[in-house]
Amino acid sequence: FILTWAVLGGVYLIAFYEANKLFDVQNNSLYFYAAVLWIIAAFYPYGDDLFVLAGVVFASAVAYTQKLEWKNFLGFIYPTAGMLFLLSMYNEYGMLALLWLLVVVAMTDVGAYFTGKSIGKTKFCDTSPNKTLEGVIGGIAFATVAGFFVGLSVVDGEKAAIISLFVAISSVFGDLFESYLKRKAGVKDSGNILPGHGGILDRIDGYLFGSIVMLVLLRGIV
Repeated sequence: FILTWAVLGGVYLIAFYEANKLFDVQNNSLYFYAAVLWIIAAFYPYGDDLFVLAGVVFASAVAYTQKLEWKNFLGFIYPTAGMLFLLSMYNEYGMLALLWLLVVVAMTDVGAYFTGKSIGKTKFCDTSPNKTLEGVIGGIAFATVAGFFVGLSVVDGEKAAIISLFVAISSVFGDLFESYLKRKAGVKDSGNILPGHGGILDRIDGYLFGSIVMLVLLRGIV
């Protein structure tokens, strides 16, 4: 657990930094609070509770000081929520659930790339002009099939298919949301920590939405 928590924590803090740059938030004290939040998550197993409590604390601080800008809290929504849900999913369902999420999100990207290259003609949306509707549908289909087989290690067949389908869809919109943030910020990548691949957010955007959807569905239908 400690190793997983530490690795995810390192990813989280870098992603938090990149997100604040996209949001144009220049408040260095926020990184301290993000680190404290993640340390608390090592002892308190329900990350989604911590996300809600962080919102209550920030709203209280805004009311008390009347000086804090609401945009300072944006980094505690994205990517914080997704990372806390990711850790909670590991706590509740183990490493196999994380592997399942990894396969679904990765296959969504791979399937969309190859389908889009081969038969893609219809633009998906203006936020990401390079995405095609055919590619998105192909990616979701590939991910649902691949996720079904991995998900059988965690749940039964029907639930594995349903969860894989909705996680794949959420992964598409996780990628789309980060593209929207970059477009608004006027940048190509969220960072340059991964030469040739951009920043951490560029690599985990699908997982940030997918982890929330997967944990909600696992709790709700399993």
